[in-house]
Amino acid sequence: MKKTIFLMLAVAFISLNASAQQINWLTLEEAVALQKETPKKIMMDVYTNWCGPCKMLDKNTFQNNHVADYVNKHYYAVKFNAEGNDEVKFKDQTFSNPNFDPAKVNRRNSAHELSRYFQIQAFPTIVFLDEKASLIFPLKGYKTPEQIELYLKMFKKDDHKTIDTQEKFNEYYKAFKPEFKS
Repeated sequence: MKKTIFLMLAVAFISLNASAQQINWLTLEEAVALQKETPKKIMMDVYTNWCGPCKMLDKNTFQNNHVADYVNKHYYAVKFNAEGNDEVKFKDQTFSNPNFDPAKVNRRNSAHELSRYFQIQAFPTIVFLDEKASLIFPLKGYKTPEQIELYLKMFKKDDHKTIDTQEKFNEYYKAFKPEFKS
């Protein structure tokens, strides 16, 4: 009887997870290489292992079907551990984390050189790069699907190029009609 109940719960859990859209995460090097063949912007999730809001962003926002579908269609998505030990080649430079401490892998650790390059000071931060891998904007903090939609669409359409004041952003924000649902 217990095995039957466990099996039914396992099937239900797998079915629920199978319906969730997944973002196709890449490394930064993979995304930049793909840009050369098919230009698209890059959305880079800069996170740490110990960051609670980072985990919420993964669970509540990046697993949202609307967000995942839009990101997969219009961006190259990169996941980057801001305190990790990966060596990253970007813009003819090699970035690493020389002070990485393996004993602190799930606690606060040394900042990766790429995090410093992008001047990341809060987690999570979603870094948006243009089709030539140049910085558009670092979006700090946890965002719901409805909140991130504005930025995904604004950067995709290059609307940010005409928004040069807080007043213009406020007008854009007020006129924006979100379509993503949680």
